[in-house]
Amino acid sequence: MQKFSFKNRIAFNYIITTALLIFVVFFTIYSIVKFSVYNHLNNDIGKEVKNHMNEIEIRDNTIFIIHVEEWKEREHNTVDVNPVFIQFLDNNGFLIEKSPNLKKENLRLHKNIDDNELFDTKLLSNKIRQIQIPIYNQTKKIGYLLIAMSLEDASMVLQNLSEVLMIAFPLILIVLFLIARFIAGRSIKPISSIIETSNNITKDNLTSRIPLPQNRDELYVLSKTINNLLDRIENTIEREKEFTSDASHELRTPLTVIKGTLEVLIRKPRNVEEYEEKINYCISEVNRLNNLVDQLLLLARFENQKQSLKKEKICLNAVILDSISRYSNTIQTKNIQVTTEFKKDYYIETDIYLFSIIINNLISNALKYSDINTKLAITITEDNNTIECSIIDSGIGIASKDVEKVFNQFFRSNSTEHPEIKGTGLGLSIVKKLCLLLSIGVQILSQENVGTAVMLSFHEEDLK
Repeated sequence: MQKFSFKNRIAFNYIITTALLIFVVFFTIYSIVKFSVYNHLNNDIGKEVKNHMNEIEIRDNTIFIIHVEEWKEREHNTVDVNPVFIQFLDNNGFLIEKSPNLKKENLRLHKNIDDNELFDTKLLSNKIRQIQIPIYNQTKKIGYLLIAMSLEDASMVLQNLSEVLMIAFPLILIVLFLIARFIAGRSIKPISSIIETSNNITKDNLTSRIPLPQNRDELYVLSKTINNLLDRIENTIEREKEFTSDASHELRTPLTVIKGTLEVLIRKPRNVEEYEEKINYCISEVNRLNNLVDQLLLLARFENQKQSLKKEKICLNAVILDSISRYSNTIQTKNIQVTTEFKKDYYIETDIYLFSIIINNLISNALKYSDINTKLAITITEDNNTIECSIIDSGIGIASKDVEKVFNQFFRSNSTEHPEIKGTGLGLSIVKKLCLLLSIGVQILSQENVGTAVMLSFHEEDLK
């Protein structure tokens, strides 16, 4: 297992955050306990100050304790849980009286400590909390009352608490790390399924899919996204296999025809007319083969070239008229009446090379599938910031069951009923692909033996 696997990193990051939180909580607990202990001591010392300030009297700037014998008998003469040490000093720092529990020791007057301020010090290496209360005769300071209480119990409580917290801190983190690692391992279990499924996927096995987690969280979305990606890859490969198979079949047909013709031609001597006829036939098949290869290359070239489009402002009318003039020989040969209806010049922004291929293919198809002495109408209209170009022929039409299939590669409607009309079944596939590439809407309406109408629509973003 890797030193820092994904689940370990999740657990580690979780522990870092938790450690900071626990540290803050423990520090807060310790601070509250310490504050509570010291506050209790401070209150006790304050009570002692109040009591003992009432047990003195001042005569001639001298401090006297009222009922000295009684004070010595009752005051701090025994060992107490929290013994209180009392000491009276004159203004020169000389001892006046002290509590019996001080025995031979004295509380020290700290000149550097402000009057009435609580502070920590030591008595015989033992921690005590002390306060120094000045005694005044009117406005003249004549002495001090020193009161101190032991901090040993408080220090022991705080020390024990700090030791418990310091021991508990790493133990809690270790337990939380193991729990977090376990939970993280269960949470990222779908990742193991993703890795396993990915390892099983090859070009010959694209059917495996990642099991979707029960919780619809981010891993569910990731698994579903990868499954959708695999679906698209599988469909693409299947289309490529189908395309390759169809392309091989279409390429094999003219090659077989050419080979068969040449084999028949060399079996015996023939006259010039027969040679010319067969050679011209082979040339037509080679031309058909070249046209097929050109269209296949065109499909492959513009499979996904949206980033390389060279859009510019073009006149739609001019592109259509240019395409009509290109097929003028076919129009004259079949005596087709071509009419155009342009109320004004219409401008769009698109790639002129690719758009010319679309228009040429549509007009070529319209002329190819039109009988002699028929009509071809081309109109351009504009409505609600949308330009629509319609190419309407009076040809053989398309069967209703085939209208949705005409954009499929190598599909030709009624090809057996009209063998005299040559084609590859790629023209409308190219039109559909280029329309998607250029964001042009395309729609076909057709009726057998009536004609076909192809509508191209250009939306506001294409109009400049």
